[in-house]
Amino acid sequence: MPSKNKLDAHPSVVKVRQRHDHGIARPAEPLDASWLRELCLDAGADDVGFVEIDRPEIADQRADLEAALPGVRVLISIVTRMNRENIRTPSRSVANLEFHHSGDHSNEAARQVVGKLEAMGVRALNPAMGFPMEMDKFPGKTWVVSHKPVAVAAGMGKMGLHRNVIHPTFGNFILLTTILIDAEVSDLSQPLDYNPCVECKLCVTACPTGAIASDGHFNFSACYTHNYREFMGGFGDWAEQVAESRDAADYRSRVTDQESASWWQSLSFGANYKAAYCMSVCPAGEDVLGPWLNNRKAHVDTVVRPLVNKEETIYVIPDSDAEKYVASKFPNKSTKRVGQSLRPINIEGLVEGMPLIFQREQAADMSATYHFTFTGAESRQITVTIRDRELDITEGLHGEPDLRITADSQTWMRFLTKRSVLPWALLRGRIKMHGSPRLLLTFGRLFPS
Repeated sequence: MPSKNKLDAHPSVVKVRQRHDHGIARPAEPLDASWLRELCLDAGADDVGFVEIDRPEIADQRADLEAALPGVRVLISIVTRMNRENIRTPSRSVANLEFHHSGDHSNEAARQVVGKLEAMGVRALNPAMGFPMEMDKFPGKTWVVSHKPVAVAAGMGKMGLHRNVIHPTFGNFILLTTILIDAEVSDLSQPLDYNPCVECKLCVTACPTGAIASDGHFNFSACYTHNYREFMGGFGDWAEQVAESRDAADYRSRVTDQESASWWQSLSFGANYKAAYCMSVCPAGEDVLGPWLNNRKAHVDTVVRPLVNKEETIYVIPDSDAEKYVASKFPNKSTKRVGQSLRPINIEGLVEGMPLIFQREQAADMSATYHFTFTGAESRQITVTIRDRELDITEGLHGEPDLRITADSQTWMRFLTKRSVLPWALLRGRIKMHGSPRLLLTFGRLFPS
């Protein structure tokens, strides 16, 4: 470390101290909300809202946000509008081009705002609108900030039945990003007092996987497996097919030429969504609603039916609700079975992921309680109750179980990922069961791999 006298004489130190004596100081706080809003709009945003860090709606994100920008005090929610017809078309290349360019625009607008604030002495940070994210944490929480809850808290819209944020003006044809700043803002935003969703249920009709139910249930696994086929976990499944293929002919028997070309396209130009039809058909939002109100049949004929009738492959987990749904609802669509890409790597991930892959239609006639006691590297006890197509997971052991399982945590994870077989684990005493083994088979059917 240099001596104090030597450091004081360093040319950069001299200039910095002179600049601080005579330069532009950090702006007074709180920052004027009108000025900050105009700064964001000039950078390319279409709407803006401001949320304080201690807002209850984002309390579960606070630790991650403070880790990303220590001292963060306000979040700026930025909305950028997409071109609707580009999203509505059955041509997915057009839709994905809109997603990619709008995403780049969102990131650039946020980056420009951050640059202006930083030049004024306000610390600011803009996490990615979408990808890339923190893949070292995959398959856990790979994102720095959950943009949707921030946008809802900032009055930028409400969550629709399809789990997209619906802006009161632009509808769901928007992308979201968030800026973190270490300053107060003079006027904070409040949530909307109504939901722009008009409850038309067209998203239920159009979803090719049955992920959106009319009663509000959302099958995350069905959506993720198909729509995100060429992202993250789906890529891992495809890579394993490449590795397991004996030769080129074997590979072509597993992966069609069209699929290989699609993988090349995603790897070269950005990962492509397979559907997003729920967004395509949504008529909500003041700028969007008029044509649907004037002629609902025309909206169905020109927007909904082309997507519903499109001949395409839907990627499904074997024996999943989605596989059965496609067969019963979409005669023009075929299914292709793929591996489960939502694979946990530890007991914590297993417990957190169970609601995401639960197949409630498989549990239509089921009523059972399971006690799991995990030992070894991860010690944990949970009670899993399945009744009336509903899944309930609680910490600790409660009630009288129909099946009691005690398992070494590492052995259980190897069993789930098919690196170990159940009879071997039972013989070695690494897994112990008290109750009918059929209940374990039934349990596995509800969480297919």
